[in-house]
Amino acid sequence: MSTQPDLLYSEEEEALRAAVRDLLTDHCEAAGVIARLESASPHDPSPWKALADGMGLAGLLVPEERGGQGATHREAAVVLEELGRAVAPVPYLTSAVVATEALLACEDGDEPLAGLASGRRIGALAVGLHTAPGAAFATARAENGALHGRLSGIADAAAADVLLVPADDGGLYAVEAGAVTVAPQTSLDLTRPVAEVTLDGARGHRLGDAEPAVRRALRAGAGLLASEQLGLAEWSLTETVRYLKDRKQFNRPVGGFQALKHRLAQLWLEVVSLRAAARGAADALATGADADVAVAVAQAYAAPVAVRAAEEALQLHGGIGMTWEHPVHLYLKRAKADSIAYGTAGAHREALAELVDLRAP
Repeated sequence: MSTQPDLLYSEEEEALRAAVRDLLTDHCEAAGVIARLESASPHDPSPWKALADGMGLAGLLVPEERGGQGATHREAAVVLEELGRAVAPVPYLTSAVVATEALLACEDGDEPLAGLASGRRIGALAVGLHTAPGAAFATARAENGALHGRLSGIADAAAADVLLVPADDGGLYAVEAGAVTVAPQTSLDLTRPVAEVTLDGARGHRLGDAEPAVRRALRAGAGLLASEQLGLAEWSLTETVRYLKDRKQFNRPVGGFQALKHRLAQLWLEVVSLRAAARGAADALATGADADVAVAVAQAYAAPVAVRAAEEALQLHGGIGMTWEHPVHLYLKRAKADSIAYGTAGAHREALAELVDLRAP
């Protein structure tokens, strides 16, 4: 008999949220993020060090006996909500969730896992960011113990210390970043850059079987991505409401016009529904109850809402929203990029139809 998912936040989760938000307020203000995007290094080591080393959040999903915090996907989801709210340029989703989940599925992954859990090292799964949990993925060619080939669209590869590379012999290999060539690719979301990884005889340590590890990692990534999308949608709504209360036209607040009230009310309903879907996915991943269905539901719904929230924020901020100095463009770009990360909404709807045996006629 299935149990109902717990969509509410515990006191501990709310305390974690407050701590992460305070940290990001100090280390990840919008002007600093924009300035960093104009530099040669979009990743910001300051908030990452504070999150991973100072607060120990890089190891939330790792059991205590394997060097982590022994928390669940629910706590990781709260962290991602706040990271989405701040569009923080840190590799938390790619390292502390996706790469970590892949290592947890490997029988020989304890050594790299300890480095990721402590925050001393950053990991990246060498599978394209666009890959859905059930989709085929590219592999490197294994030949006489060496890996060859090119893998493109790898998120946060430039920041990684170790790459987890699936090979055509069915194995998942840990490859040091110094043994490969990482070439940046054009990315809409500059806070989560993607790159092409070239392996030319790189040596790697086989950790385990690639197929189950990659599937587990992509499922967790897709499920918890919904919490990031929730955070950026909530920021978009909250900041737009605040702006429309302050902005005056015809000597009255713009937010008082009925047409705008209706748009914001509709958006609020969608964001509340997104919160339920994201919390459902996080709870299902934590408990293992119908996780495939919950993740597909969350991702089928999350992307359109996040994109619409950011688009509404851009439009309703008027001329100021079109400027580089205002952070709303960061949220729109992240929302657009997230809409194809770990599978599009359409791909997840198709997966959901298969899971619940509701195929099209």
